[in-house]
Amino acid sequence: VGKPRKDALRELSERVTVDDITSLVSAVIQADQLGVGISNILRIQAEQVRTKRRQQAEEAAMKAPIKMLFPLVFFIFPTLFVVLLGPAIIQIAETLLGF
Repeated sequence: VGKPRKDALRELSERVTVDDITSLVSAVIQADQLGVGISNILRIQAEQVRTKRRQQAEEAAMKAPIKMLFPLVFFIFPTLFVVLLGPAIIQIAETLLGF
């Protein structure tokens, strides 16, 4: 209460320590000083945050197959081989060994 908007926003930026908030605060302060409409600044900032999230989601999606490789090789493939090849191996063993 009683602080200029610029100082209050800077303190918010220092307390929160989130890059997106710091960028937003800097843009709002600059817009306030230059007399530019804040709606355009907010629109640009929102688009930047969306783009950043989309890139992070794409990176996570690219890492997913690598993370699935270990369980696939060691748990799913052996089970699949037993189910698919088990009856054939039993049939071959019966034929060769004469059970």
